[in-house]
Amino acid sequence: MFLSVFEMFKVGIGPSSSHTMGPMVAAARFLDLMRTSPFTFRGVRGSLHGSLAFTGIGHATDRATILGLAGFQPETYDHAKAQSTLEEIRDSHVITPPGLPALKFNPKDDLRFDFGPNLPGHANGMILMATDAQGDVVLQETYYSVGGGFVVDARELSQAKDLDSSTGVPYPFKTAEEMLHMAETSGKSIAQIKRANEVSCSGHDQVTSGIARIWKVMSDCIERGLVQDGTLPGGLHVKRRAKGIYDALMDERGKNLVAPHTINDWMCVYAMAVNEENAAGGQVVTAPTNGAAGVVPAVLRYYLDHVPGASSKRIEEFLLTASAIGGLVKFNASISGAEAGCQAEVGGASAMAAAGLCSVLGGSPEQIENAAEIALEHHLGMTCDPVKGLVQVPCIERNGLGAIKAVSAASLALRGDGTHLVPLDACIETLRQTGVDMSDRYKETSLGGLAVNVPNC
Repeated sequence: MFLSVFEMFKVGIGPSSSHTMGPMVAAARFLDLMRTSPFTFRGVRGSLHGSLAFTGIGHATDRATILGLAGFQPETYDHAKAQSTLEEIRDSHVITPPGLPALKFNPKDDLRFDFGPNLPGHANGMILMATDAQGDVVLQETYYSVGGGFVVDARELSQAKDLDSSTGVPYPFKTAEEMLHMAETSGKSIAQIKRANEVSCSGHDQVTSGIARIWKVMSDCIERGLVQDGTLPGGLHVKRRAKGIYDALMDERGKNLVAPHTINDWMCVYAMAVNEENAAGGQVVTAPTNGAAGVVPAVLRYYLDHVPGASSKRIEEFLLTASAIGGLVKFNASISGAEAGCQAEVGGASAMAAAGLCSVLGGSPEQIENAAEIALEHHLGMTCDPVKGLVQVPCIERNGLGAIKAVSAASLALRGDGTHLVPLDACIETLRQTGVDMSDRYKETSLGGLAVNVPNC
C-alpha cells in the first residue's frame, strides 16, 4: 500500500475536503470524461446524495460542483473569478467548460439534493450527467468523495482494496506492524522509509520542494488566521476568536503571572486560526481533511516556536512521519467524517500529529507508533455533528483539543520504551468497526447531536 505524502496533504479550499474539494474534483473528472466521449453534448445535470445532500448547503457543495463543471480546481482556485463565474451561470443558465461547447445548466433545476438513502458505495455520493440536444442523458457517472479530497468512481471504489499501488516502492507496508518490521530490518526511521518511497515515485528534488510548499501553505494559513477578525459566513454568526486569543497571548508573554497550562492556549490558537480560515473558504491543506486541517500544522508550529532545540530542518521528517500514519488510517479504516464520524477526521489528524512530534523529539519507531495509538484511541467514538452543516461548531475548537491530545500522546509515548498493550493496528480496526456501527445521524448529516440540540439560526 502506498499513499503519497502529497495525497494526504493536498492544497485546496475550505470549508470541506469531502464536501467542497471532492465534488469539485469529481466535476473536473466528469469534464475529462466528456472531452473523450464521441457524443455531442448540450447540457449537464447532477444529483447529490447522502451527506453531500444533508450538509451540502453548509459545506458549499452545490457551489463547488457548479464551479468544478465550469473548470475550476481546488489547487488553483481564484475566489474573485469564482464569484463572477457563479453570477454569470445563474444569470445565463449556461456553463462553458474549457474544451467543451456551451452547456445548458440552471442551478435551481439541474443540481438536485436527494435526501433519500445513501448511494450504495459511500455516504458521500454524487451522480453527474451530460445531455444531448433533446435533453436525454447520454453520459452518466457516479462519484464518491471518500474523504480528504479523494474521489473515486463506482468502479474504482469496488476495486479499491484489490489495487496494488505499491509497485516500485522499496518499502510497501499496509499495517503498522509491517511498518515497524521494515524499520527494524532496514535500520531506517519511519520518515526515512516514507521518504524512500516518495523519492522512488517523484524524485529527490520534487519531494523536497513539494513538502516545503505544503508547510508554507500551512504556515501562511496560520498567519492569516491569527490576524483576521469578523464573523464567519453561513448564518451561525460565529465570531473569529483566534486573533483575540493570539493578541492576548502575545501581550502576556514574558509576564510572571502566566500559568503553565497557557501553553494549551497556544496549541489551540494555531489550530483555530487554520480552521477559521477553512470555515471562511480560504486556502488550506488537507491534513488529512479540511475539517481536521488545523491539528497537524498547530502541533508543528508548537514544536517550532515553543520546544527548546527545535529545528526547521526537521519539518520534512515531521510531515513524512505524519503522512505514513495517515495513510494507514485511510487504507485500513477511514478519514471521512461521513463514513466514520469525527473519530476518523480529528482522531486521524491527532494520531498523525502525535507521530510527527514524537519523531522530531527523538522517538523510536516503536514510540512513534505508540504516540499515534494513544492519540487515536482517545478519539474513538467521536461523532461528526456540525451545527447547520457548517464546519464551525464544534469543529474549530475540536481541532485545538485534537492538537493538545497529540502533544500529550507524544509526551506519554516518549516516557515509555514503545511497548504497550493496544497496537495501532487494533486501534485503527476499532475505528473502522465503530464507524460501521455508528448511526448515520452522527456521521456528518447534521441530523443528531449538537446539530439538533443547539439553535442554528
